[in-house]
Amino acid sequence: MRKILIANRGEIALRIIKTCREMGIETVVIYSDADKDLPFAKEATYAFNIGEPPVNKSYLRAEAILEIAKREQVDGIHPGYGFLSENAGFARAVIDAGIAFIGPEPETIELMGDKIVSRKTMMEAGVPVVPGSVEGTSTLEEAAELANSMGYPVMLKASGGGGGIGMVRCENEQALAKSFESTKARAKAYFGSEEVFVEKYIQNARHVEIQVFGDDHGNIVHLYERDCSIQRRHQKVVEESPSPFLSEQTKQKMCETALTAAAAVQYKNAGTIEFIVDEKENFYFLEMNTRLQVEHPVTEQITGLDLVKWQLIVASGEKLPLSQDEIKQQGHSIEFRLYAEDPKNFLPSPGKLSLFEWETSPGVRVDYGYSSGTAVSPFYDPMIAKCIIQGDSRKEAIEKAVQFFDELKLEGIKTNAPLFKEILKDEDFCNGNYSTAFLTDKTFAVK
Repeated sequence: MRKILIANRGEIALRIIKTCREMGIETVVIYSDADKDLPFAKEATYAFNIGEPPVNKSYLRAEAILEIAKREQVDGIHPGYGFLSENAGFARAVIDAGIAFIGPEPETIELMGDKIVSRKTMMEAGVPVVPGSVEGTSTLEEAAELANSMGYPVMLKASGGGGGIGMVRCENEQALAKSFESTKARAKAYFGSEEVFVEKYIQNARHVEIQVFGDDHGNIVHLYERDCSIQRRHQKVVEESPSPFLSEQTKQKMCETALTAAAAVQYKNAGTIEFIVDEKENFYFLEMNTRLQVEHPVTEQITGLDLVKWQLIVASGEKLPLSQDEIKQQGHSIEFRLYAEDPKNFLPSPGKLSLFEWETSPGVRVDYGYSSGTAVSPFYDPMIAKCIIQGDSRKEAIEKAVQFFDELKLEGIKTNAPLFKEILKDEDFCNGNYSTAFLTDKTFAVK
């Protein structure tokens, strides 16, 4: 590829630009009125205004994006994550326009984007799934009957959902009845379908995912696991690899199961198989993300590989650069998602970043979307940057992270940096003793 369009914004757009620059590939970016001063809009080879700040008037304008891509004669379109990244219709339109879609095939996006269909596919492949609906439902009576047969608590989920949207934990039948209609409405608003399903809630669970990669030549590999259990509102905040909780035997079994899952759909390009793991290390398929993940730098640090480069290679029709036995895991990496939000209640805190600076040192990587003097817009996800810290051991990575946040200069708006300082001092976190309920169960004295 000689020229690609990045159909995204912020830190992921800038991160893709950096790899393209190293590979001698020109980049075309789109930006909204709110993003014209952000680093990604200035670092690309070419940049074009796509519209007003609301996403439906800018980053979700598929036809306008394709028009720019055709006019600029790009070889490929990289969707990043979020926005149009898991939109099968967009992927299909890109391919129909004679442009490479830098991601999996539209049919795979469609198949794995529906939680009911993906569960059935995994069950047929012999992959363990969380007990729950085999079919979706739109009636409270059906949902209540299934929940009673499994036992409470249960999770009520939007069938087409992702990213924690459209998920509600229900402790009893009254809670289910109270949440059912609102979950349907939320599912309809976000994903175009009001179909929901009921799933058994796994107590004290860990959220562990396996990075997979496939090519057009039938090769599929895994790049080990990431533990993503520290979450707020079902959305990841801290991710790390290797998992401090799992035994080597379980890790190996999960990686093998992930390969089985990816092979079942003949997966191509970058993807992630997500599992929920109970206290006894039993694991169950949760969903497949058919895109590059926010937390992919964790895998890059422990493998020494550039996953965006791999995406571009595979999208060009070439074979995967390495075979499974050539991919090694070394050291420990932890990613912290730095958000413009109040650390006490996790509510967004948009505004101008008057100062944003950090100390560079070995093992410290910051994938940033903003710089000093730029403004975090209320129109988009409030993530400012990802701070990825690597050490030879988990202990060393934690020590480096403590130093990083002590030296971080961030002024102008509220952020969750103070929360990370408290997490890094927490005994349970330092011992790797945490679950997805970590931030719910803990009370941190953040300022």
